[in-house]
Amino acid sequence: MTCINLLLREARRDTEPGDAEALLAHVLGQPVGWLYAHGDEALQGDDRVRFDTLLERRRRGVPVAYLTGRRGFWRFDVQVTPDTLIPRPETERLVELALERLPTDADVRVADLGTGSGVIALALATERPRARVEAVDASPAALAVAAANARELGVDGIAFHEGDWFEPLEGAFDLIASNPPYIASEDPHLAIGDLRAEPRGALASGIDGLDALRRIADGATAFLAPGGWLLVEHGWAQGASVRELFEAAGLVAVETATDLEGRDRVTLGRRPVPPGTPS
Repeated sequence: MTCINLLLREARRDTEPGDAEALLAHVLGQPVGWLYAHGDEALQGDDRVRFDTLLERRRRGVPVAYLTGRRGFWRFDVQVTPDTLIPRPETERLVELALERLPTDADVRVADLGTGSGVIALALATERPRARVEAVDASPAALAVAAANARELGVDGIAFHEGDWFEPLEGAFDLIASNPPYIASEDPHLAIGDLRAEPRGALASGIDGLDALRRIADGATAFLAPGGWLLVEHGWAQGASVRELFEAAGLVAVETATDLEGRDRVTLGRRPVPPGTPS
């Protein structure tokens, strides 16, 4: 039998940094830190077989998140499957900006368009318990994952709707958030790394990557309350284009916020408040 330290040392030779540790910790049902404290222990036969199987699948390009079925986001871990995008840290920036615009002491309506695994809706619902959150996705399989995550986390303030963007919604919302597909359909990055395994419909959106963003910008004002906010995540080179879409749709206070690496990542704008209306 091989000890954990030696096994990891061998596995790191042809895997991305951290992948071997994440997979072995998953097999053993332990946190990654446990591996370093028990590095001299031997790996048992069944666990070695499971680890080798997962490692080979990773080498063939299956993302770690799909192999473990989990991914951390915000303050929790969620289930992920090949029916959903893998949550990424950049999307936490969208959550932060949304929370800055949602009061803690008032009832508000929030929509999450293209919810996927549900992480945006879950983060907003847990941080703003008085918010009534509605999560929309065109994929029944993705909605099933999102609803399962809500049950697992004990979050009951989210209504899940199957449909295309605004289609299932009614009434006005104080905030609409979305991480839509925004990669150009012919972008070579779609054939590289984890993107190869993620659902193409949740990644790519037309020849310039803006098709979904156009639909969201064009439709938002019909579903925003006066003074309500629209926030969308997008690619690092799309900030100027998305601002133009927002302004053409009649939104005001339009700006683009950057991510932790200083790249354009989230554009936001507000439906105007009619003169004489209390803000």
